[in-house]
Amino acid sequence: MDFALTPAQRDLRERARTFADALMPHEEAAERAGGRVPDDVRAEIRRLSRELRLVGGNHAPEHGGQGWSMMEHVIVHEELGRVTNGLWWLMGGAYNVLALGTPEQIDAYLRPTLDGERADAYAVTERNAGSDAAGIEARAERVAGGFRITGEKWFVTSGDHADFLIVMANVVDGEDLLPTLFLVDRDTPGVEIIDDPAFTHVFPDGHPTYRLDCVVPESAVLGGPDQVGRGDAGQHAWFVEERIHIAARCVGAMRRLLDEAVGWAAEREQFGQPIMDFQGVSFPLADSAADCVAARLMTYQCAQMLDDGAPPKLVHARASMAKLFASERAYACADRCVQVWGGRGYMRRNAAERLLRELRVDRIWEGTSEIQRVIVANALVKRGVPAALAVDPGELG
Repeated sequence: MDFALTPAQRDLRERARTFADALMPHEEAAERAGGRVPDDVRAEIRRLSRELRLVGGNHAPEHGGQGWSMMEHVIVHEELGRVTNGLWWLMGGAYNVLALGTPEQIDAYLRPTLDGERADAYAVTERNAGSDAAGIEARAERVAGGFRITGEKWFVTSGDHADFLIVMANVVDGEDLLPTLFLVDRDTPGVEIIDDPAFTHVFPDGHPTYRLDCVVPESAVLGGPDQVGRGDAGQHAWFVEERIHIAARCVGAMRRLLDEAVGWAAEREQFGQPIMDFQGVSFPLADSAADCVAARLMTYQCAQMLDDGAPPKLVHARASMAKLFASERAYACADRCVQVWGGRGYMRRNAAERLLRELRVDRIWEGTSEIQRVIVANALVKRGVPAALAVDPGELG
């Protein structure tokens, strides 16, 4: 499999790298401010992301997006992963499921979100429904002209800045509960934030808890009323995309960590010689370099499989492998690099310290490492070991 980038992909990588490099000078100020970013900096980040044509990669050009392949997604997210404090979130964008909307929904939600006029947030997790998405308790009961949605949603990323939510709720149909995605404007009566907790990382957007007891029209069903009960399919596609993105960003984080830690170890002297000469320093960095290359190849191959039209369930398993391996090894890399820096590595002004905190969540969100292992194990049995481990497309059968 040839991973040589095309001229257009190299250009995309350079644009993404330029964007990431421009964000790094703002990292320490964002850290000191608890993640808050001044309005002028926020506006400049959004302007630059649009100038570099990095917004809306997961949406079609006719909707205002870039129409990237998954390989192009990986190229961009690898560069974004080099940046701490979640500053790249400020570039804007829209969740992929919005492309499933009706023409009216695309005009009312997707286009203005890609234009930066609106902001979305995905509301799926609940108090009792995390890894077990089937445990969702939010209900949507039919009322005159629409649905009454009741429930509580946790960890609604960017929900503190969003003006509408993509809500997963079960439509009550007699004895049946039909998983359905709804578009819910934040200013709808009965939609409120009831908690906005602080988290380990320091990002510009929070992950508040929402309580919903609201009435929405039938037109709020994503994709239209005939999509009641079909929310799982759209959500599944979202999970696969997000897991590949996370893996790519973990690769970028490892690149940043190794670049800074090796530079430090090569110049820092103890006992009359650079600490890189000591195997206790150099060997962990060598292990992390191997991890980085392995994670990168795994992620790139997964993206190429998706672009080449490999069976979706195998892509699903391979995305889980990539997220599992990349997130676990990136965290180990950050821990090693903090150790290489010693006391300086424990200071929040150090990128290794920030990445140690930030990478921890990549082993949790969009499916914990344990859930990824379940998916991979199931693929080994159901798809067969040769297909699950395939490198050559001909091995897929």
